[in-house]
Amino acid sequence: MKLELRGITKRFGALIANDHIDLVVEPGEIHCLLGENGAGKSTLMNVLYGLYQADDGEILIDDVEQHFAGPGDAMKAGIGMVHQHFMLIPVFTVAENVMLGHEETKFGGRLDLAGARAKVREISERFGFSVDPDALVEDLPVGVQQRVEIIKALSRDAKVLVFDEPTAVLTPQETDELIVIMKQLRDAGTSIVFITHKLREVREVADRITIIRLGKVVGEAEPTATNAELASLMVGRAVDLTVDKGPEKPGAEALVVSNLSVIDARNQLVVNAVSFEVRAGEILAIAGVQGNGQTELTEALLGLQHRVTGEITLDGKSIRNRSVREVLDAGVGFIPEDRQEDGLVAEFTIAENLMLDRSTGAPFIRGGALQRGFIAEFAEKKIGEFDIRAQGIDTLVGKLSGGNQQKVVLARELSRDLRLFVAAQPTRGLDVGSIEFVHTRIVQTRDSGIPVIVVSTELDEVVALADRIAVMYRGGIVGIVPGDTPRETLGLMMAGEVPAGETSQGGAAA
Repeated sequence: MKLELRGITKRFGALIANDHIDLVVEPGEIHCLLGENGAGKSTLMNVLYGLYQADDGEILIDDVEQHFAGPGDAMKAGIGMVHQHFMLIPVFTVAENVMLGHEETKFGGRLDLAGARAKVREISERFGFSVDPDALVEDLPVGVQQRVEIIKALSRDAKVLVFDEPTAVLTPQETDELIVIMKQLRDAGTSIVFITHKLREVREVADRITIIRLGKVVGEAEPTATNAELASLMVGRAVDLTVDKGPEKPGAEALVVSNLSVIDARNQLVVNAVSFEVRAGEILAIAGVQGNGQTELTEALLGLQHRVTGEITLDGKSIRNRSVREVLDAGVGFIPEDRQEDGLVAEFTIAENLMLDRSTGAPFIRGGALQRGFIAEFAEKKIGEFDIRAQGIDTLVGKLSGGNQQKVVLARELSRDLRLFVAAQPTRGLDVGSIEFVHTRIVQTRDSGIPVIVVSTELDEVVALADRIAVMYRGGIVGIVPGDTPRETLGLMMAGEVPAGETSQGGAAA
């Protein structure tokens, strides 16, 4: 089935998310839609799937114009979508999830579960998915849950499958398995649109590549294009994709975490008896698939979790169960996972955001009054030092791009007298140019003798930055290994496999 998008335009108020985009997907090909987060890729596919209505343009299938009022119309036309965050009911079986919304009945209105099971088995056997139709979804690994999403789409006769950032929640091994599956689907005649911002995956799987930047198609490329060529098209300039990092020179133990456990607001044990240390002048990266306790561990270090046992010491002094203010005053710098929610005040200016951590005293406050001259001078200096692209220090942070917002957070946190720097998902949603800048600053922080923790679900980032790597799985640490550990080993650890010579902590091997 041939899919064609002509002149698709989608506006959200003054924002033009898609600007007259043309795209052709030929029958039986994998067409990669490459671009940074926020480039307009997912918006375009949501228009295709009927979730959004285009303001201009048309959708054609086999040269016939289509009008989709919703996803149901798109499915009837043969379009399926595998979302980044799965649309599955955890307490339902695979067969129940597959038939949900398309229930077939027999014998006076009873659900035909036997038919759904048979359909799951047939598709699973055809593509070698090895999915049990009677298994509860909540008991399945993430990679298998994604196969259920694919089976669900294929069971509705999808001829075009859209994968929206499908590897974001997968281990490297699961990613490799998905690539094999996509090639099998292509060879069976299914057209695939693969949305991603990961260059390595694009080059492995694509038949053709279309690059989108700022809502516009800026070029097409062959899979033989280099990472540097693809990155240049994505950003609009040449980008150095390697991290310039010399050997670490670790000093004394600075942060020591002993037998740390966290119980969250739902009364769930989310961090289970974790222990590690970070030395001055080294980067410890905490790796793992999202949702294995990394967020809660980071929040415990910062005083954001309240049901914490075990011990956390920084330079020999306990910071466990201290207030956030006390932790920051102890010299901890922090980049939160969600900069917009937890790192910045969108309605404040750049200058105001740069002083948030130090709004209680000199030199920003004297005698209860803001020292506006000093604040302005400080902000001007940091805008230059951190290459923050803005009209001036009074620009509202909410009006900045994601990369410049993250630079504001970096500038604020790295301008204090730090004893520890914690960066959680530091490049999430950033273009490759901003990633280059953030990585350089993190390495410079390490080289200045400050201990650094980087929490990231991006394995490329972990490998590029880490001197040592702690891998989390189900709330525990599977193992702590050198930074040059092979990706294959790290991938197995992310799935819970304990490497030779290591002993897992807490629930890691559960």
